[in-house]
Amino acid sequence: MNREYHKWFSGRLGRDMEMLIFGHSGTPIIVFPTSQGRFFEYEDRGMIATLGDRISNGVLQFFCVDSVDSESWYNRYVHPRVRVARHLQYEEYLLNEVVPLVRQKNQSQQLHVTGCSFGGFHAVNFSLRHPDVVTHCVSMSGAFDILQFLDGYYSDDCYFNCPPHFLPGMDDPWYLDRYRNNFYLLATGEHDFCWNENERLADIMRSKGMSFRLDVWHDNTGHDWPWWERMARTYFY
Repeated sequence: MNREYHKWFSGRLGRDMEMLIFGHSGTPIIVFPTSQGRFFEYEDRGMIATLGDRISNGVLQFFCVDSVDSESWYNRYVHPRVRVARHLQYEEYLLNEVVPLVRQKNQSQQLHVTGCSFGGFHAVNFSLRHPDVVTHCVSMSGAFDILQFLDGYYSDDCYFNCPPHFLPGMDDPWYLDRYRNNFYLLATGEHDFCWNENERLADIMRSKGMSFRLDVWHDNTGHDWPWWERMARTYFY
């Protein structure tokens, strides 16, 4: 299996950022780690091994990015407006540094994103804000409401980075047309504490006529890596 380690200084973030790439061709998939997770999490947690045959066969190519969650949403030592601003810098890093690298490595017309838990928030939020860039999104046990990180603060930047808030009011045909041509998959489980958030977002997507699917897994499925491994085997092919 092709495995590449990349590290470079991001001028947009003002620090080094790291990434792992797995695979040599196939569907390009950007992977967001869980809360405050690192770029090596997907490998360390066994997700790459779970999908190893499909990666080696050139069906899938994963781009595992680092997070700045500890400097943005989870940074309780700065004002919430600083947390949001840091997240927006991270988005600029993704758009202007990560996506061009993906395009350089993989000429597919598609671009998929995925994440588990808070990585699901990143995947959904990034795909909804940039439907001209991301064509497919798979969220596993995602949580999408960022109010808990804002300590009562609220602004336009908060609103437009909280899918349950900005999506109901979205009436721009440019976005809606792309939402309906792209595909969004929300996966959760019967014992997943994020189930309600997925139902809530699915209702909003349904009201917008979006192309999406909500999968609620049974068989005692909860919020942890063993279940996400099963989901990955089901959804990535």
